[in-house]
Amino acid sequence: MTEFQEVDAALGARGNVRMVFDLSKIEELLDLLGSPQRAYPSIHLTGTNGKTSTARMIDSLLRAFGIHTGRYTSPHLETVRERISLDGEPISEERFVSVYREVEPLAALVDDRHEEPLTYFDMTTALAFAAFADAPVEVAVVEVGLGGADDSTNVIQAGVCVITPIGLDHTEWLGDTIEEIAWAKAGIIHKGATVITAAQTEDAARPLLERCAEVGATIAREGGEFGVLRRSLAVGGQVITLQGLGGEYDEIFLPLHGAHQAQNAALALAAVEAFLGAGADRQLVVETVREGFANTSSPGRLERVRSAPTILLDGAHNPHGMAATVTALQEEFAFSKLVAVVAVLADKDVTGILDLLEPVVDAVVVTRNNSPRAMPVDELAALAAEVFGPERVETAANMPDAIEAAVVLAESDVEGELSGVGVLVTGSVFTVAEARTLLKR
Repeated sequence: MTEFQEVDAALGARGNVRMVFDLSKIEELLDLLGSPQRAYPSIHLTGTNGKTSTARMIDSLLRAFGIHTGRYTSPHLETVRERISLDGEPISEERFVSVYREVEPLAALVDDRHEEPLTYFDMTTALAFAAFADAPVEVAVVEVGLGGADDSTNVIQAGVCVITPIGLDHTEWLGDTIEEIAWAKAGIIHKGATVITAAQTEDAARPLLERCAEVGATIAREGGEFGVLRRSLAVGGQVITLQGLGGEYDEIFLPLHGAHQAQNAALALAAVEAFLGAGADRQLVVETVREGFANTSSPGRLERVRSAPTILLDGAHNPHGMAATVTALQEEFAFSKLVAVVAVLADKDVTGILDLLEPVVDAVVVTRNNSPRAMPVDELAALAAEVFGPERVETAANMPDAIEAAVVLAESDVEGELSGVGVLVTGSVFTVAEARTLLKR
């Protein structure tokens, strides 16, 4: 076992699905580390969907302007190192190990003082903040793990906050209504911050506005101060024109699919403008903005990993995310036949996800992913049969069998060219991570 594998296993032993919402322990740990999160300014992101894609775009834009970045996102697809990026690249194994060795003894001290030890997410958050201070970075782009107010990342009190669209998800932790969830997410807004928010429903917008008023934050809203003006399809993505805080930015090639990614781009641009001080009287250099967006990638978001048949991976894991995926499939892909491989977590609105998927796929192969929270295959098959009808549902015990079955189904009864045939692997980031590992071999 390598040193990195040992460290990875030690982190894993903390249980990466254990949830404890208590900021006092991470605050204690960061104090012992000398408050690394205060060594640089931060841009903090929350919302229900689109956080990682938007964080990656912000990172890419900042780097185009020559700024050294740290980016912290979750969950990861293949390795925990993806959660902590320095200048756009996952942290190296050596660096990860050395930062862990620095943090671990202090984490043990904190663990000893409390009944509940620090969580996996507490630890990766502390590792990220320490790695960013060590690098050093000039700005950290930080995605919340869950919610906002009580999330481990909410120790940064960022000057720029980004709020992607808010929908129903994680209701067992954040509340049963959009309003309750919005209040949880509004917790990342601190005194004097600039808030960049996507267009929200009234129930979601109200808590955000109230929180801004309460702490003296400035808010810029999609559709008011910024937004997507135009978009057209292009090979490998889309060409968009954005209204930024500082003016119009045209002819931007975005190598990602879907109206939701154009919306994420508008949020990312406004966040970077706010961070760099652009606004009514100052626009960013359009050419540099184009370069930043052209270099953006978002693995596992309608990502094409094979052709003939086309295999797409998409991490949609709630109805809000699946609606965006389905719209993109209808607008941007002309499949004559599409089969979905679906594996979900048991705590999701599975029927809501399947209802949205049903009109755009010919058949579905249900399986389970390797998360301990995965829904059992027979349970998922029963729900899928209600939505699709039993004749359109197949089951597979594991991911390799499911992908193989889906390819066979997609290619059956197809005469001639396979170019219009596709397989979509979806339902969870865990599903995509497992499929991506298999298909990239």
